This record gives sequence, C-alpha cells and structure tokens, in this order.
Amino acid sequence: MEQKKSMEPQERTLEKIEAGQRPESIFSRTPHPSPLDHRSIPDPEVPTKAFRRKYPGEYKLRILKEAEICSHPGQLGALLRREGLYSSNLSTWRRQKEQGMLEALSPKKRGPKNLKRNSLAVKVAQLEREIERLQRKLHQAETIIDVQKKISEILQIPFQKEEGRTS
Repeated sequence: MEQKKSMEPQERTLEKIEAGQRPESIFSRTPHPSPLDHRSIPDPEVPTKAFRRKYPGEYKLRILKEAEICSHPGQLGALLRREGLYSSNLSTWRRQKEQGMLEALSPKKRGPKNLKRNSLAVKVAQLEREIERLQRKLHQAETIIDVQKKISEILQIPFQKEEGRTS
C-alpha cells in the first residue's frame, strides 16, 4: 500500500505527458530556433556608437511653418510626435531663423575646424627645426674638442686654440 501512494504522483505526471499536457517546469515551452537561422533572432546588443540626427535646412523650415499653423493645444504635440522631434529643436530652429542665419539651419560639421596655415608660422617652425639641428651639431663638436684636449694632455702634445697658433 505504501508503494502505491508513492507511485501515484509519478503516474499522474506520466498521464499528463501522454495526454499531450506538459508538467510545469522552469524551461521555456517554445522550441528554440536552430543556431543556423540567424534571421529569426533579433540582435539584443545596443549599437556601439549612436548616430547623430542631421536635419537639412528645408526640412527645418517646413516644420517651423507647420508649427506656426498649429492653433489647437494638441496639434503641436502631435506634430512633434509624428516627426520624432523635441520642443527644444523647435526653439533652437526659431532662434536661428530670427537671427536670419539660413546657413545656421543647415547641419554643421562637428569636430575641429580646418584652419588656414599661416605662411609665417610655417617659416618659424622650419627655422626652429634648423636651430635644433645646429645646436645638436654644436654640442657634438664641443664634445669632440673636449676629448681632443684630454688626449693632448695625456700625450703631452700642445693643443692649438686657434688656427695657426700653438700654446
């Protein structure tokens, strides 16, 4: 009798499986796609670099005109949601338009600006390199002269200070 009571729960789970019903488990019930089918699995990774939205000047002007037409309170919000914009975009574009900067309405290139090189700055850099080169040669010549002085002292040979004279 004890064996029948202990076997009853196992028999019940087997009956459910045979009848097409699964017992509750921690595993997912949906079949997993094969590893070869990459198109069915969406990529959960966030892109490494966010892209910056750029709006052409014509688009900005069109949106500003549509925003001016909006008379009811919800129309402006609907326009912003439809276009995927923020109210700060509109305020910035309005300010740029008031300043009369049509160029400001076009997207700007980000990063350091290409500056025109000054011809004098190029000449100065060239002369500084020349001075460094000459200073290295001078240091080398002074080192050679010091070595020659020490050798002449060791060998007791008179050292010439200037051309044509002996000391």
